[in-house]
Amino acid sequence: MLLNMADATVDSENAPLLPVAFSSINDVRFQKDVSEESSLHSPTSSTNLIEKYELVRCLQWITNNGFQRVSLQFPDECLVDSAAITAWLDGNVSGKVFVLGDTSYGSCCVDEVSAQHYTADSIIHFGYTCLSPTKRLPVLYIFGRYSIDVEDCCAKFQEIIPDPMSKVIIYYDVRYSHAVDDFKAGITVYENVLITKLNVPTDKLAEENDQGNQEGFSNHSICGRIFTVPDNATISDYSIFFIGEEGLLLTNLMFSFPKCPLFFYNTVSKEVRQETLINKKLMRRYYMIERIKDANIIGIVVGTLGVSDYLQCVHRMESIIKKADKKSYTFVVGKLNVAKLSNFLEIDIFVLVACAENSLIDSKEFFKPIVTPFEVEIALNSSREWTGDYYTDFRPLLPGAIAHVPLSDGPFDNTDVSLITGKLRTLGQSDNQPEPSDTIIARPEALSVTTVKAKDAGEFLAQRSWQGLQPQLGETPVTKAVEGSSGIAWKYSHECS
Repeated sequence: MLLNMADATVDSENAPLLPVAFSSINDVRFQKDVSEESSLHSPTSSTNLIEKYELVRCLQWITNNGFQRVSLQFPDECLVDSAAITAWLDGNVSGKVFVLGDTSYGSCCVDEVSAQHYTADSIIHFGYTCLSPTKRLPVLYIFGRYSIDVEDCCAKFQEIIPDPMSKVIIYYDVRYSHAVDDFKAGITVYENVLITKLNVPTDKLAEENDQGNQEGFSNHSICGRIFTVPDNATISDYSIFFIGEEGLLLTNLMFSFPKCPLFFYNTVSKEVRQETLINKKLMRRYYMIERIKDANIIGIVVGTLGVSDYLQCVHRMESIIKKADKKSYTFVVGKLNVAKLSNFLEIDIFVLVACAENSLIDSKEFFKPIVTPFEVEIALNSSREWTGDYYTDFRPLLPGAIAHVPLSDGPFDNTDVSLITGKLRTLGQSDNQPEPSDTIIARPEALSVTTVKAKDAGEFLAQRSWQGLQPQLGETPVTKAVEGSSGIAWKYSHECS
């Protein structure tokens, strides 16, 4: 959907009020929640708008590169300022500026596909982002300069980590990146603190930044951040201190650093705590790995069309699943919800190919579990050994990446006992597969009827007692078409008022 909001205005005082015939406690509670949420995202004043969203920088980027069709992408929290930002840019550039009204997937990812539908030649992404790399269009990231109490943050850091010789890696939400230097100046007594740098993807027009390894240090890129660790230390020797808000990035950090103590400073409530639920979360993911081994039919859900190398990950999943003698089907359904995935009853489990922060789905409400590509690798790749590390990003698993493990060359036969069903299961195919036979074997009458789990969607459909509406070709009389009812959704034209 395309919205041109340069001239959009709303007269709230003269807007008509809709009559409400009935109300309840739930309606009042809902209206209260909406009003509270609206107050949290109130419009930015015109005096602070230019500085908060770096509009001068946006203008220079558009002018220097000669862009003529610039698409603006906003998350929900920034939509209140989208009309004012669009109007300001539209009045200062010669080209066309428009807003992407809705994103195909998560708002943290750059929606290049929607921008290309409207022949955009560039994108400006405002607000929070997962910093996933893109390939199609030049992108400018504007994180926004959100307020933070730096003095309180430094005080809480020294309170929860009192030892100045402690080894700590600092992570922060992109919206507070402007305050990193001030925070660093407030904790100068800590000698072993590593402050991460944002790994902002370079666009097509920018020169590649070579992050060559420094002598005596090793570079690491985790969760969209870059940091260097001395060769005489490992990441597990450090604690993680995250500055931000509750959200997907915090969960991503918990899985990416399972061996490190994780401390979280909430910039909204100004509270600090140590995260202790990582073991419980990991145990649930281990359970998902067992469910993958038990599954016969696996659905590959494409959860992004903008993150680079997503198609390579889909092909990788297809190869692994086929090697394990299982059947896979690929789905592109846009934003996930329970109703969409419930249409595919034959699927035993889904694997979601998405950005690092949207891959971890709490699938309790879904009828079938949703897992990550890394969990499929652990469950079905016989060559991969469990090391305790967890990858929420699929790109390190691809060929040529740091965590890639190639599949075994020949056939394999791995038989074990399921920890969920207690039954024997076999992954892969051995060289001594029995030949298919058409010989009929008599079944003793004393045996009960057993149900064989379907190996593909065709077998699943054949086992169903109801297989949908039957066409009954040639079995029904041919009749002339007649005119049906007409009208609107409220009532048909032939109905009495």
